[in-house]
Amino acid sequence: MVALIEWTAGALVLPRPSIIDLSELFKVSAPGLAYIVLGGFVFSVVSLLVKDKLFISEVVLGTAFGALVGPYGWGIFDPHSWGSSHKVTLEVMRIVLAIGLFTIGVELPRNYMARHAKGLLVMVVPTMAFGWVTVAGVLHVLFKDLNFVSCLAIAACLTPTDPIICAAIVGGNFALKHVPVNLRHMLSAEAAANDGLAYPFLSISIYLTVESSKRVAVEKWLIIGWLCMFFIPLTRSVGLTFSWLMKASLQKGYIDHESYIAQYLALTLFTVGIATTVGSDDLLAAFAAGTAVSWDGDFNVQTEGEAFASVMDLVLNCGCFVYIGAWLRFGAFDDPLLGVTPGRLMILLVAIMVLRRVPSLLALYRWIPEIESWREALFVGHFGPMGVGAIFVSTLALTRLPEPQYPPQNQQELLAATLQPIVSFVVLGSIIIHGLSIPCFSFGRKFSRTSTLLALKKVSAPT
Repeated sequence: MVALIEWTAGALVLPRPSIIDLSELFKVSAPGLAYIVLGGFVFSVVSLLVKDKLFISEVVLGTAFGALVGPYGWGIFDPHSWGSSHKVTLEVMRIVLAIGLFTIGVELPRNYMARHAKGLLVMVVPTMAFGWVTVAGVLHVLFKDLNFVSCLAIAACLTPTDPIICAAIVGGNFALKHVPVNLRHMLSAEAAANDGLAYPFLSISIYLTVESSKRVAVEKWLIIGWLCMFFIPLTRSVGLTFSWLMKASLQKGYIDHESYIAQYLALTLFTVGIATTVGSDDLLAAFAAGTAVSWDGDFNVQTEGEAFASVMDLVLNCGCFVYIGAWLRFGAFDDPLLGVTPGRLMILLVAIMVLRRVPSLLALYRWIPEIESWREALFVGHFGPMGVGAIFVSTLALTRLPEPQYPPQNQQELLAATLQPIVSFVVLGSIIIHGLSIPCFSFGRKFSRTSTLLALKKVSAPT
């Protein structure tokens, strides 16, 4: 240790001031800026005002904040600068989706999937198939350089309902007060199920694109499909076994209450790890495991009143949508050489909002017991947001496609170049439209009520 004050020949000698290199103290790095941005997101400070009064979810605010601090805003947070951004984006979306799907599964009522299997089957399979083909048709009309198989691949990314946005919307105070509980549960279960079922739609499109033989493409698709079908019952068995072990351990005092609650996060990661390793559908596996854990209702009883799940969901959602906001490449929305223009993207967005879900649900709602009227069918048809799931599926597709040249040299490269600009624009539009739908409904109700009261006052006023 160096003495601060020295004595020399009986005289007091003060040390010379040292020169400190500030660069040794302050090191600006991409991870450091990312932590500052994600940790500095001030949504939690005004969450009561925003969520309870304005009914604006963290989805809209997080995306707006991410765009503000991203490369097209202040430029302090750029996920694309982190090396292999596709891999980072893929894993971020995978973890957020898996935890969200597992959470939906464990929070559904006891035996929900068995008791409502008919309604879910009618709502999920025909609606997804109709939306997939319809969106592909619209894409083929607007983007003529893309063949129909490429359009099917893009449509597969936009077919599933996003469970993260859906959970944030149906779990808000306005929805709790004004949306029937049967519709809230149905929307959550349907979003989780069809998000997991997006993989078969994507895989057949990608195989038909990259394989020279259609026969080989179909054979690979069937093998992958059977693998997924085999693994889902196995995942349910893991969830049921886990539930039984945790319940027995808690009863015998082998595990405390806090650890019991935290185990569901461990099971989520465990399930995703196994599914990814064997090449199965990890999202559907996470949802299946979640529904198995809550099958007898004991998990819901044990976790009643606990804030762990809701707090973790809030933190993950905020971080994820800040990431998405900064990840969006606004400059890619206008690239005439690829056939991508703002006008075409706007027409596509409007067509998707109108045609993707609403017609099929209006036609099928009579066979869905949970939907009692055409108004409820219209509501359910409207609330089919696209977000984290669409970005995950589109990024997964890019890992199976060649790196595109500019301009693209073939159909595979054209699909790889146009896939995420189209998907990300629709995701941005969906976040704005679906994220602000509840505030608009609330404002409309208040405005209608105020207008009615004013009209009654005019009628009752003496002339």
